[in-house]
Amino acid sequence: MSIVTSLEVLDIRFPTSRDLDGSDAMNADPDYSAAYLIIGTNADDGLEGHGFVFTIGRGNEVEASAIAALRPQILGRDVGELLADMGATWKLLVHDSQLRWLGPEKGVMHMAIGAVINALWDLKAKLAGLPLWEMLAGLSPEEIVALVDFRYLTDALTPQEALEILRRAEPGRAARRARLLREGYDGYTTTPGWLGYSDEKLARLAREAVTDGFKQIKLKVGNSLSDDIRRVQVARAAVGPDISIAIDANQRWEVKEAIEWVRHLAPYDIAWIEEPTSPDDILGHAAIAKGVAPIPVATGEHVHNRVMFKQLLQAKSLEILQIDATRVGGVNENIAILLLAAKFGVRVCPHAGGVGLCEAVQHLSMFDYIAVSADKDGRTIEFVDHLHEHFISPVDVRGGCYWPPSEPGAGTEMHRQSLTTYSFPNGPAWTGAVCSDVAGPRDQLQYDNAPDERNRSHGTAVAAESVPMV
Repeated sequence: MSIVTSLEVLDIRFPTSRDLDGSDAMNADPDYSAAYLIIGTNADDGLEGHGFVFTIGRGNEVEASAIAALRPQILGRDVGELLADMGATWKLLVHDSQLRWLGPEKGVMHMAIGAVINALWDLKAKLAGLPLWEMLAGLSPEEIVALVDFRYLTDALTPQEALEILRRAEPGRAARRARLLREGYDGYTTTPGWLGYSDEKLARLAREAVTDGFKQIKLKVGNSLSDDIRRVQVARAAVGPDISIAIDANQRWEVKEAIEWVRHLAPYDIAWIEEPTSPDDILGHAAIAKGVAPIPVATGEHVHNRVMFKQLLQAKSLEILQIDATRVGGVNENIAILLLAAKFGVRVCPHAGGVGLCEAVQHLSMFDYIAVSADKDGRTIEFVDHLHEHFISPVDVRGGCYWPPSEPGAGTEMHRQSLTTYSFPNGPAWTGAVCSDVAGPRDQLQYDNAPDERNRSHGTAVAAESVPMV
């Protein structure tokens, strides 16, 4: 019998604020970060499950502590039992009567549960010798439905309706898998569009994106209407008339303000407006969607759970649904959300970027195409060219497409050296002991020797804990 013997938690941060990578109208100086966990067992194969929650710096230690609080729930448990019924394992954590009070099913604790769930899926896929997308796409419709918690969903999606969606898609799975391997999955890039970038840098990176094969770029907007008009003009001139330009306000506006602002930018052929207002404002999104039509509204990266997605779909508040690999309760809940999107006929274009989000969410989109929606036309996965080199299995993005990973696992495992170097606050990247490229291959950053004291004062180390090997 193999049991879970350890759950190691690390506070990992990359000082991306030093070059304003990731900057937008609400987050001026993010340090891309991960509350990272490693699930260890006493199995002879030595395989581990890796997962994380993405944050942008201060507060990452809070998320790490929430993950550590889940140790009593899984330490000492039989690995085979946990992995054999991942639907039951999800409920074991999410339905905990005391932890539930901290949400319920939202916020720091729910994301922590999602990280543990994702780490277990990583372990399960490694044990199967398959990439996560392929393992999920090989499950029967009945096995997929068993992963989903339908509590609170049945007024919009019943288990029987989910089965019908999956059974309709089942006959063409092999052909779609072959098409995916042959064509890849379309991506779009946000790399040119960070709000802190100069016009010159925006134009250069936008042109490079077109050269790299991307058919869509995204720009951050929301601080200044005149600046946004100018920046969209710069981007349109750089990419030409045939490349789509999406815009992302990162929750900046009031409802009426959003409608007026987007109308000013509409002449530049906007692909969608993302997160125009508070992610919790379902009716506000519905009003904006009506007010800016035919420009679609996209949202989802800050939506707490499947219930909110259900209501956004019911209220016609979005036309593009953006799942996130680490915001909700892990793979299981994202499958529920994909099924809801399929029921309502809404495109799914995931949020990615950050630390490892591209690596993780690609598996969900590829599974969705093969086994759920049976459609990838008009769908695209966000790509940001930052920090991929820190992962054992970095994304393969070429010609503007994501190419299916072949390595076993969920793509969430980082190199041990990266975990050591960027551990906060005592890793060499934060003590000034190293100079490193944290922005990806295009923008080499040279750091001075002084650590960022603004951030250093907020970190907490979270030690590993284990139970005896048996």
